[in-house]
Parts: sequence; structure tokens; C-alpha cells
Amino acid sequence: MPENKTKYKKEEEVIGKSIDSRLFRRLITYFKPYKLQIAIATILTITIAALAAVRPRLTPIAIDDKIANKDIPGLQWIVIVLLGTLIAQGIIQYLMAYLTSWIGQKIIYDLRKKVFEHTISLNLKFFDNNPIGRLVTRVTNDIEVLYEVFSSGLVTAFGDIFTIIWILWFMFTLDWRLSLVSLSVLPILIYATSVFRKKVRKSYSNIRILVAKMNSYIQEHITGISVVQLFVKEKQTIEEFEKINREHTDQNKKSIFYYAVFFPVVELIGAIAVGLIIWYGGGQVLSNVISVGVIISFIQFTEMFFRPIRDLSEKYNILQTAMASSERIFELLDSKSPILDPQNPVALENVSGNIEFKNVWFAYNDEDYVLKNICFDISEGERVAFVGATGAGKSTIINLLCRFYDVLKGSVTLDGTDIREFRQRDLRSNIAIVLQDVFLFTGDIKSNIDLGNDIISNATIDESIRNTGLEDFIDSLPEGIYHKVNERGSTLSVGQKQLISFARALAYNPRILILDEATSSVDTETELLIQDAIKKLIEGRTSIIIAHRLSTIQSCDKIIVMHKGEIKEIGTHQQLLEQQELYYKLYQLQYKEELIK
Repeated sequence: MPENKTKYKKEEEVIGKSIDSRLFRRLITYFKPYKLQIAIATILTITIAALAAVRPRLTPIAIDDKIANKDIPGLQWIVIVLLGTLIAQGIIQYLMAYLTSWIGQKIIYDLRKKVFEHTISLNLKFFDNNPIGRLVTRVTNDIEVLYEVFSSGLVTAFGDIFTIIWILWFMFTLDWRLSLVSLSVLPILIYATSVFRKKVRKSYSNIRILVAKMNSYIQEHITGISVVQLFVKEKQTIEEFEKINREHTDQNKKSIFYYAVFFPVVELIGAIAVGLIIWYGGGQVLSNVISVGVIISFIQFTEMFFRPIRDLSEKYNILQTAMASSERIFELLDSKSPILDPQNPVALENVSGNIEFKNVWFAYNDEDYVLKNICFDISEGERVAFVGATGAGKSTIINLLCRFYDVLKGSVTLDGTDIREFRQRDLRSNIAIVLQDVFLFTGDIKSNIDLGNDIISNATIDESIRNTGLEDFIDSLPEGIYHKVNERGSTLSVGQKQLISFARALAYNPRILILDEATSSVDTETELLIQDAIKKLIEGRTSIIIAHRLSTIQSCDKIIVMHKGEIKEIGTHQQLLEQQELYYKLYQLQYKEELIK
């Protein structure tokens, strides 16, 4: 919890920053593949801004020249031009809106794909230190925040700027003195906009933090719903969520309040500007210095002038929020995995399965070593078991062999070559693991066995099902291997999930098979099925078995006994019993437990 608070505090500091030019330049790079479309959208936006400013400019001509002189044909032409301008503006507005939305969606698609691909390529240590809910927020909410910037944000900001430029140009060409009177309220508007921007920025900052916090909380407690319900923690969970939810709602209400105040203030300032125009301009009309048409035109220009300023202020806040989201996204993209493929990888072909650990030391944190000077070798086709108390380092050996982590000292070799010389993909394609905690994906049984690998045929899947004793279970299902599997296999028993994971491992036909407590969570009948399958599976393969039940490993060629990160004994089941040391004590203890049962 303290770590999470620190992270949220850090995010608060990040979000509170003003617009970072470095981040902005980096965001702009995602526009490059769509330069042509953006150029067209920008031209369309500028055209719309110009067309919008034309209408008020025609007003004094229509009133002072045509209506005053009763020039009906001339007035009709003015009306036709205005109508044509409105139609053209509507068509261009549609094209611009469609094009900018298309650009935004394409860039968001590219960015989300890149972030997801990068995230799943990171090593396990990264996921150990980052809550899943926060990562989900990065890929979904944070990227979605950037949509407005990538779609209408920057492009329409150009339109707003050009609208202001066109309006100022037309106003000063009509009457520079009346223009200065109209713009005399600008200092008040600038101050109001500055206050609004700061307030909304802070509110948006808190909203983004609370969204990430909420996602993380929901993900964690839904994943652990069985524990929540088992320990009757529903009320406390709801209360804690309600607190986060209330904070999120309060921050949204604050932002709504700021908008509710700011927009009327802008309208009021605009109304003051119109009042000044009427006050000053009316006197000029009475003195015959300017015409009524010019006054009406200035009123129209003034109303148009404050709208893009208000929009620009809102876009600035959106951009600041986007900066906060991009900071988090780029922080994720900049996260480098310490497990890297070599520049010139060694080809991994015709794997025999000879494994050797040479003086291996490893720690997950600093120098708190969980493995200390580990040395052993496994020959091709050999069956080797690792035993020891929880925390002895057995699973860590598997993590190092699969190169989920790299050794700190020493080396791990496969067929005489350091595994760091291979591509991770090539190494892992020759290893299959069956874990105690089986993970199944939403889909069907077939997709959970082949994992979408087109190389694995239905015949291979059928064979793996037969070899694991799944055949009777599959045949009992109306849809067979296409039976629907819910998230994490919630509708299947532990034993059924374990057998499916076994079939998955077999379907990939690995040279190295790893069973990590694969039978510890199944009933006796299912265990017998798996044990029967194991005899067929390990034949001709290098096999590593981690088990608490010593009865399951008695036939192994070699048993390695570990204690507190060190290897204490190596030998066959009978040899280790004869030594009457650690393995003997473990066996005697488990034997007594079995007798008690």
C-alpha cells in the first residue's frame, strides 16, 4: 500500500506539470504516417475559418449599400453568396470532421497496438512491480484521452487560431478604433481563462489518478472475489470502493462546476464587448462617422471572436491532460526488459535437452539470494526431480531455465551453449511447462490447447487428449473440443483444467518437459490419469519434475534436494533414503502424514 501511494503521488506531480515540449514533440511523431491527411484537414479547417468570417463582412455591404439604396438585385446576390457560403461551410465541416476522426482513430489504433505489444514483451519482474489494473488503464483510458488531441484537438486548434486572425483582419479593415474598443475586454478574458485553466487542470489531474486507482482496485478484488466472499469482506470492499468512487465523482463535479462558471463568464465578457460597441459605435453612427451596417458587423464579429478563444482554452486543458497520459504511456514504452535477445543469436536446432547449471547465483531483489552456487547437470532424456520446502528455490530454477530472469552469477547452458546466446522465442519453443495454478483463456478447449498456433493440427490435439486421459471428458461434452471455456476456466474443475494444460504442453511436442507441482491440486483419480500419461510423455524427453508428493518422483533417474537456495543432496530415491539425511526426513514426515490420512 505505501508503494502504491508513492506511485499515485508521483503521478500527481507528473500530471501537475505544464505542457512538456519534449513530450509534445514525441506525440507529434505519431502524425507522420498521416501527413497528407493532416495537411488536407488543416486546409479544410482554415477554409472553414475563412468562410465563417465572410458572413459578417458581407453584412455592412448588404445593409449600407444594398438595403439603404434599395438595390434588390444586389441584395439577392448577397443572399445567394451567403447561402453558398453556408452550404460550402457545411460540406467542408462534414469532410473535416470525418477526416480528423479517421486520423485520430488510426493513430490511437497504432499507439494502442504498440503499447500492448511492448507490454507483453516485458519480463516477469516488471509485472511483479506493476499492478495489472494500472497497466490496463495505460492501454485503455490513457490512450483514449489522447484521441481528442490526435483527432480534432490540434487540427481544430489551427482553425480556431485562423478564425481569430480572420476576424481581427476583417475588424481592423472595417474600423480600427471600434476594433480596439471591442478588444478592450481581452485582459479580463485572459485572466478568467488563466484561472479556469489552472482549476480544470488540477481537477483533470485528480480524475486521471482516481481512474487508474479505481481500475486497479476493481481488477484486484474481482480477481480475488473468492477470498473476498470466503472471508466475508464484501462490506469492507464496497466501502473502500465507495470512497474511491466518491472522490472520483467529486472531482468530476468540480470540473463541471468550473465549466459551468467559465462559459457564462465568457458570455458575459462578450456581452460587455457588445455593449461597448453599441455605446461607442452608436455615438459614431450619430456623428455619421461609421454606418449601422458596420456596427451590426462588429457585433457579429465579437460574438464569433469569443467562441474560438473559449474553445482554445478548453483544448489547452485537453492537451495538458493528454500530456499527463502521454507521460505515463511513454514511461511504459520506455520500460526496458533486462532480458534481451543477443544481436547475433545462435541457431537452436535439433535440441537434445542436455541442461547444466554452473555456479548459478540469483536474487530477485538486490543481493538477497534465493539461489546460491547451484551446480547440476541433466542429460538428454533424463528424468530429474527437485524437492524441498516452499521457498527452497525450485520454481526459480525453472524461471532461469526458461529465461524469464537472467542469472546474476554463473551460467545456464542447453546442449553446451549458454541460453543467453539463443533467442528467447527459440529457447521457449523447445520447453513446455505444466504449472500448479493453471491459466485458461476465454474461448474453447481447442484454443486453450493450441493457443492459436496454426502449425498444431487437429490430429495432434486429438493425440494429446488421448495421452492425457482427457478423451472421456471431451466425449461427454456436446461440443467436444469446441466446448466453451469462460475466463480462467471458471466452469471447469481443477483436475479438468490441469489435464487441459497437460494436453497443451503435449501438443507443442517439447524437447524439455517441466512439471511444476502439476499433480498437487488434483484428486487421486485424476492424479492416476496424469501419472499414467507422464510415463508416456517423458519417454525420449528431458523431464524436470517439481513435486511435494515424493511418491510421484520415486521412479526419477535423479532427485535433487534443495534447502534455502542450496543443493543439499543429489541421487536416486533409494540412494537418498540410504543416506538418511534431508530427503529421508522429508520422506518419513510425508509417509507419516499419509498413514494419518
